Amino acid sequence: MSDRKTGKIILKIFLRPILGRKTKTPRQAENWKNILIVRQHNQFGDMLASVPLFRAIKEKFPECKITLIAGPDNSYAVEKNIFIDRLVVFEKKRIFHPLYFFNFTKITRENYDAVIVPSTVSLSATSHLIAAMAKSEGKIAPASLNGNHNPLSFLFDYGIDLNWNENPDRHVSDFIQDIIRPFGIETNNLRSQITFDEEDKKTALEFIDEYGLNKAERMVGLHVGAGKPLNRWSLDNFKEVIAYLRNEFEAKIFLTGSDADAHVIENLFEKLGEKLPVFMNRTIPQLAALIDESDLFITNDTGVLHVAAATNVPQISIFGPTNPKNWGAVGEEKINLKNNDDINSVTVNNVITNIKTLLQ
Repeated sequence: MSDRKTGKIILKIFLRPILGRKTKTPRQAENWKNILIVRQHNQFGDMLASVPLFRAIKEKFPECKITLIAGPDNSYAVEKNIFIDRLVVFEKKRIFHPLYFFNFTKITRENYDAVIVPSTVSLSATSHLIAAMAKSEGKIAPASLNGNHNPLSFLFDYGIDLNWNENPDRHVSDFIQDIIRPFGIETNNLRSQITFDEEDKKTALEFIDEYGLNKAERMVGLHVGAGKPLNRWSLDNFKEVIAYLRNEFEAKIFLTGSDADAHVIENLFEKLGEKLPVFMNRTIPQLAALIDESDLFITNDTGVLHVAAATNVPQISIFGPTNPKNWGAVGEEKINLKNNDDINSVTVNNVITNIKTLLQ
């Protein structure tokens, strides 16, 4: 037996007598006013894909207050988000610091009408334990995920079976809502939402003015990096696309990225024999504000794809191993390209054909 499995069994033995709950049958939600959502696990893209869940709750209960517990690796995805009334960043390494533990526990003990732990591809013991600390008679979490039993489901009043395998081509934003559907809450609007203010827009416009991007016939953004090498389209392909955009549309090109993308961006500059303007290491609202000013955005399958998807700007997203039906951009003029699991099976001509459609 693995150490991890042994630890969960021990945890279950000790927690059940103290925090165990009697399972209830889900019913129509009524008058939820104070809601706690725990999603400190998973990545940036998972958090942005959770925005329709936040929207669904606000559509059902417009006056409710949503507190979201996020983590350092995904909280920036919902910075300033209009559906979140309070964003709490959980710092796991500080939990044994007495003052931090006291202040954090105080937030969880505010008597919530509902406490919800959403999930997509994995179950988080930490998120479940945080929710177990909360004060509420309506704690909701997965009873199982894709057929795998949740060993901590006994901590919750309502256990919901989540199974992506029943319809593997569903969009993740639709699947995430399964945790609240039994309570009569859902939305058909699967678009994400990133809120940016005047300061964010000012930052974007200053960048545009500095590089004269507003003087172009078209302004086109590219994101050429990705955390996973299998999700990076060939830089030679991007080079050809840049040449096409310049020749056919007199487009001015800018890149987006962070330090993690620096080596990929430098490699592109070497192939081009020149440097392009780069909007580097900016906040998510600032990035959304810049993309919102563009005529077209082209991106690999990575987190920035979801930022662009939250805008109304025409977008081409290039996929390799990932299923775009699950993770692609949603909405009009949002084109997700995939031929097979090799991202370079998407050809330059595939992209150019769609550029013509979107820009002409």
